[in-house]
Amino acid sequence: MEDETFDRVPPQDTAAEQCVLGGMLLSKRAIAEVIEVIEAEDFYRPQHETVFRAVLDLYGKNEPADPITVSNYLREIGVLAKVGGAAYINQLVQSVPTAANAEYYAEIVRDCAMRRRIVEAGHRITEIGYNGEGEAHEAADAAQAELNAVTKAREEADSALLGEDLDAVVVELEKLQAEGRSAGLPTGFMDLDSLTHGLHGGQMVIIAGRPGLGKSTLGVDMLRACSIRYRYPSVIFSLEMSRREVQHRIISAESRIGLHKIRGGMMTDEDWAAFANQAQRLAAAPLTIDATPNRTVTQIKARSRQIKQATGLSLVVIDYLQLLGSTGRRAENRQQEVSEMSRQIKLMAKELDVPVIVLCQLNRGPEQRTDKRPMLADLRESGSLEQDADLVVLVHREDAYDKESSRAGEADLIVAKHRAGPTAEITVAAQLHYSRFQDMAGT
Repeated sequence: MEDETFDRVPPQDTAAEQCVLGGMLLSKRAIAEVIEVIEAEDFYRPQHETVFRAVLDLYGKNEPADPITVSNYLREIGVLAKVGGAAYINQLVQSVPTAANAEYYAEIVRDCAMRRRIVEAGHRITEIGYNGEGEAHEAADAAQAELNAVTKAREEADSALLGEDLDAVVVELEKLQAEGRSAGLPTGFMDLDSLTHGLHGGQMVIIAGRPGLGKSTLGVDMLRACSIRYRYPSVIFSLEMSRREVQHRIISAESRIGLHKIRGGMMTDEDWAAFANQAQRLAAAPLTIDATPNRTVTQIKARSRQIKQATGLSLVVIDYLQLLGSTGRRAENRQQEVSEMSRQIKLMAKELDVPVIVLCQLNRGPEQRTDKRPMLADLRESGSLEQDADLVVLVHREDAYDKESSRAGEADLIVAKHRAGPTAEITVAAQLHYSRFQDMAGT
């Protein structure tokens, strides 16, 4: 049976298109109102798009845009006959009851255009489904991206006189001062939040360190602050630890129970009581743990989008980059592969409008230097990580290299890159027996 879908007339409203143009030809004010609602591509009939562009050209030159001037302009560029001649331009003016309703007619044109794009996206999604190339999850992500591109609402113009919403600015400033913290997502570390003003949507944040120095612990610390302390929804994609291991670390940190006791089945009655005191907070936390192995960036983005649509999403943590699965595209070398992953993660942060924390392993550079302190150049395999990141935090502990160090139990969070502000070194307490770092003031 032949599919009748392709024989149907796409959504369109010729009368509304004519009234929009007629109103614009009658009123300069109508032109200003209409161009805030629709674009030339929103017209279904090509001749209407041509007339619309002519009106905009004249309007942009601060010249009159009435039936006579528009007809002359179209004649000069050789397309007057194609749009129906001067007679059709006059007919557009006669078709509109009043120029005052031009914006309303423009909204009808915009809605029809949106519906046509949904139909077109449906055809493209059908082709993606039948194509058979790549993995199914990549096809699903591509299909979702097609629909998102169509249905994403046009952004509201962020334009106003300086003093127009000054009262609202004052209210926001007073709120920030009263709360005593920044408007960004809190990390759980006062000095770090003071430096960065919290984490913000679209940021790619790298936490890097050598194995065993606590980069996973720091990532989980920020998750705990986000979801347990402040109740913002978050997700961790743990490619190294199992879901149960992540849960054990969170229980240890929140209940102050030695991690070795939890893992070894040696919890005392006091430990069980401490766990019971935190159980309700932990159960209510909007924190998703995804420990599916060999995840790709595409899969992580698709899963994060699902979580955001279901419950909202404020933070994504990936532990860790070097364990991410290949996208399926054969790269010439590992450096190119990591560069592509870095680019995809940055785009994911912008698309989802959440901060994405990526844990990374440093190369052996620190171990080959006398002071052992990590640097940006120690990021493994790709300079793209440093380039794409908005914030880079390097984890360093002197007592990991010198057991007799006078700084035993301390760790340095070295903010080596900060796109929006200064860099610094922040000292925190390393309570790794509780699987956590802590502000020095809170120890």
